[in-house]
Amino acid sequence: MFKGAVLRYLLSDALSLIGNSIAGVVLPLVLLARTGDVLAAGSLALICAVPQFVCGVVGGAVLDRVNRRTVSVVADLISAASCALLPVVDEVWGLSFGWFVVLGLLGAVGDVPGMSARDALLPSVCERERADLQRFVGASQSLGALVNIVGPAVAALLIGFMDDVDALWITAAFSCGAALVTLTLPRSVGEVSLSNDATAACNGDMTRDAASVPAGVDAAPAAPKKAGMLAAAKSVLVDGLSALFATDSLLRASTLLSFGITMVMGSLQGIVLPAYFTQLGRPEAVGYVVSAMGAGLLVGSTAYTALAHVMSRRRWLVVSLLGMAASVCVLGQFPALPVLLAAAAVLGLFAGPASALLGFFAFDRVPDDRRGSAMGTLNALYLVVAPAGAFVGSVLISAAQIGGAGLVLTGAWVVVTALALIAKPLRHLDGEAKASLAD
Repeated sequence: MFKGAVLRYLLSDALSLIGNSIAGVVLPLVLLARTGDVLAAGSLALICAVPQFVCGVVGGAVLDRVNRRTVSVVADLISAASCALLPVVDEVWGLSFGWFVVLGLLGAVGDVPGMSARDALLPSVCERERADLQRFVGASQSLGALVNIVGPAVAALLIGFMDDVDALWITAAFSCGAALVTLTLPRSVGEVSLSNDATAACNGDMTRDAASVPAGVDAAPAAPKKAGMLAAAKSVLVDGLSALFATDSLLRASTLLSFGITMVMGSLQGIVLPAYFTQLGRPEAVGYVVSAMGAGLLVGSTAYTALAHVMSRRRWLVVSLLGMAASVCVLGQFPALPVLLAAAAVLGLFAGPASALLGFFAFDRVPDDRRGSAMGTLNALYLVVAPAGAFVGSVLISAAQIGGAGLVLTGAWVVVTALALIAKPLRHLDGEAKASLAD
């Protein structure tokens, strides 16, 4: 089905994701073990959120000016360094809250631009190999789901056989592997291309500038093409927000829905479940729950990839949202582990089609010359929303204990689902690819 650069892209993506999935299980447990304070863990996530946002926006500025393959490689290497330093610091000085902040900031420099670079590369790789974008997104989601089965399960096993922080060496190794595989992609897929309109605008500006110079007078040196990074970052943020929210009602609604889901899941997976299982004395169970969710996501994503055209997009979305809501209602009660694992698997099953569908609209409806800005801004916002959810979860646990936090998060998920079902832009999804601008 796929070949060449597409397969290498998917392998690189898988290596990066599996390292991140291991770290996603291990880091909250290490943080809770070292600080012993749920609120401190939630606060750390929020403290790092602002620098992550800034790095995401600046990364977006870089992505519309620098080869995206290069950005992806450098970002993976920085991420590897940030993970490898955690066990080193723990061995030499001992990890403290301050060290988590410092190394978390270093990780943000690599993680957010790296995610954006990989997202921006996807459509270019797909176009080069003449692969169907919707199927490619579905396949990418399926691979991500497979990784989310393997990674957390590996993390759970590693925690059982070695000191928790030493598992981060594995994350660093996977990030390095991702960088090496990305280097095998053709450099051309990372080059930034201007749309015809943008090229025409540039040509028009050049023509006007040339016409304004009197005969016999030497033209002044051209202004530097690259503005200052802060000015560029501001421009990227404005352009990215405009691409995501201002001109396309469907893209705006789907992005807001994704944010709502991410915030609740960031709270559940990032702080509430780790705190729950740490309290039970079974921290490794977090990995098994996340793996169960990944198994369901794999089945759901694969089913959507194969059967995307069997049902309408609206029907896929409605079925997915209702199934996810029912699963979260069970998860929020913190039942016995077998029931909790089953609920997590069902949640992943219904999340697969929704994730692939929402991802398709994000890739399909943003023009290439704005893709770096849009993806940089989008990923920066995601990495603020998820930590904000983790912080809210830590506050809820401190105020109402873990059971109360579960009930509040369940209610929040039901509200998000209800709003998505009645949202006008999400009612008529078929035939909407690049269609309903400025509704």
